[in-house]
Amino acid sequence: MPLPLIQTNNLSKNYMDGSETPALSDISFSVDRGEFLAIMGPSGSGKSTLLHLLGFLDSPTSGAYRFDGKDASAYSSEEIARLRNKEFGFVFQAFNLLPNATVSENVKLPLLYSDTTENEWNARTHQAIGAVGLGHRAEHEASKLSGGEKQRAAIARALVNNPSVIFADEPTGNLDSKSGGIVMETLSLLNGKGHTIILVTHERTTAEFADRIVHIKDGLIESDTRTHERRRAGADVKLK
Repeated sequence: MPLPLIQTNNLSKNYMDGSETPALSDISFSVDRGEFLAIMGPSGSGKSTLLHLLGFLDSPTSGAYRFDGKDASAYSSEEIARLRNKEFGFVFQAFNLLPNATVSENVKLPLLYSDTTENEWNARTHQAIGAVGLGHRAEHEASKLSGGEKQRAAIARALVNNPSVIFADEPTGNLDSKSGGIVMETLSLLNGKGHTIILVTHERTTAEFADRIVHIKDGLIESDTRTHERRRAGADVKLK
């Protein structure tokens, strides 16, 4: 049996704000390479905190986290920087695009800090933009895009370094239901091509695109279930 890509054991996170406030308590679970996992829970449940720990954006107070078989505490700062750039792609609710830059310029940004040679940048950028169905918008400024297009551009930016894992934190939170559905179909298609997807959401319809849903409440895992009626995108899905 191959080792899980991600494994946590009794992972906990406390914040200090005058007094110690627990955000996560004794979180233990694993994620296999190529899985599509949704972390679901109400606001303040600790789901975004968990995603930040898994993405090396924050450190746990206690417990263990292993990524690709290696304990997180054993990674050097240089290795963590490389993981964030090469192995991880991040998609956030607020898009975080440069508004006056084109889609191509936004998507290309992670390549500037990678070991990818400059003569590969255009091809990588074109491929990532094509993968999310935005080829016709490649030279449009980000400020001119619809909300759904902005999020797909953000996914392309996360995808450009061909990461092992895409972390998506409430990616449909600022979108209408139609645009949100297109974004989730995009993530589902990428999962079908082998990318591990870890999604944080409070919306049941969004979570149901995943293979598996972990429910968190008050910093604790309430349930961990596989979805039976998956809403994965089919091969004939066309992105517009």
